[in-house]
Amino acid sequence: MQKNDPYAALRFKEFNIFLLMRFAMVFAWSMQFVVIEWEVYSLTKDPLSLGIIGLMEVIPAVSLALFAGHIVDQKEKKGLLIKCILGFSVISLGLFFVTWPVMVAEWSTKVVLYAIYFLVFLGGIVRAFLGPTIFSLLSLLVPKKLYPNAATWSSSVWQMGAVLGPALAGFSINWIGVHWSMCLIFVFSLIALISLFQIPKKPILNPKIGENVFSSLKEGIKFVYNSKIILGAITLDMFAVLFGGAVALLPIYAQDILKVGPDGFGILRAAPAVGALIIMFTSAHFPLTKNAGMKLLTAIFGFGICIIVFGLSSWFWISVVALFLSGVTDGISMIIRQTILQLKTPDHMRGRVASVNSMFVGSSNELGAFESGLTAKLMGTVRAVVFGGSMTIFTVIMTGMFLPKFRKLDLRKDIAEHENEA
Repeated sequence: MQKNDPYAALRFKEFNIFLLMRFAMVFAWSMQFVVIEWEVYSLTKDPLSLGIIGLMEVIPAVSLALFAGHIVDQKEKKGLLIKCILGFSVISLGLFFVTWPVMVAEWSTKVVLYAIYFLVFLGGIVRAFLGPTIFSLLSLLVPKKLYPNAATWSSSVWQMGAVLGPALAGFSINWIGVHWSMCLIFVFSLIALISLFQIPKKPILNPKIGENVFSSLKEGIKFVYNSKIILGAITLDMFAVLFGGAVALLPIYAQDILKVGPDGFGILRAAPAVGALIIMFTSAHFPLTKNAGMKLLTAIFGFGICIIVFGLSSWFWISVVALFLSGVTDGISMIIRQTILQLKTPDHMRGRVASVNSMFVGSSNELGAFESGLTAKLMGTVRAVVFGGSMTIFTVIMTGMFLPKFRKLDLRKDIAEHENEA
């Protein structure tokens, strides 16, 4: 095996352009979600309304996920991604107008709320196609032997956007208000679009172009089900994210429990992503492929502990540290899971596998937000967060007990095989 080069994927110009595009999109999307959270809770003061935001996005995202995967595997990736970004830009413009102070003053709270929910619903449709398309495009920009390194840098850029987007959202709400924050989000979507135009069209690697949609979906589901390592990684992360969705309740902590206002809200919202970003840059130099299964289980167990500490804390900086460490552990989990998917998924099935992954993991962010909002409504905010962290720990223990093959997972052999193919 060749000596590890932490910057190998960055030596490809198209991949660097891809990273810029991905950063701009993640920045815009994460900033938009935070601004929406703040606006909705400010309008309603109801924890359940925060959960409904997630539910409105997850319904179309899950409903269309498998169909989207089929389309992604059948279509040219760059053109499809352009359409996704254009769709997001239109939604951002819609939110810009809905949050206009004149509109908020003239319309009733319910009308503004329903308009926001409707636009979030449309965003869920876009997201059903966006994730699988980005996942598939990445694999066309670097050689197969560099997939783990490319996945690490792609995840790092994702986290960078997730750090800066929420942080700027908290500050911009305070500086320029919700309305003009939405305008800034639209600008970043345009940056993503302009960047994408610098990447040439890529070939479609699926040998079954025109395949019946039901046969295609059946093949994708069957592949994931029979690939126990992929299925185990996806399922484990799904339950961790589902029950560990404490970040959905951060507006409540910022406004009512810790009483730190929009600036403190921005810090809280960015803390997990800062932790994840640090671990991702570190992992570029120290790969996580050795004993990957145990590292993934340990990381998600630690994530559950951090969520419980955050839930019980009434001190701002202890809460920040707990969220920071939850980001560290979540970053380890994300890198290992993305590496598993990149290494073990055939080129012609990347769209469908990524769609199944988005159904399990990506959509569980929004389902987790709904679960957190609902349990906070039923049992109180603090108890809801502690319950979620406890369920995450329970899931890890069960997975470790019943999937011994997963505990022994080591990805170094897969990387060596790809190096031999090159």
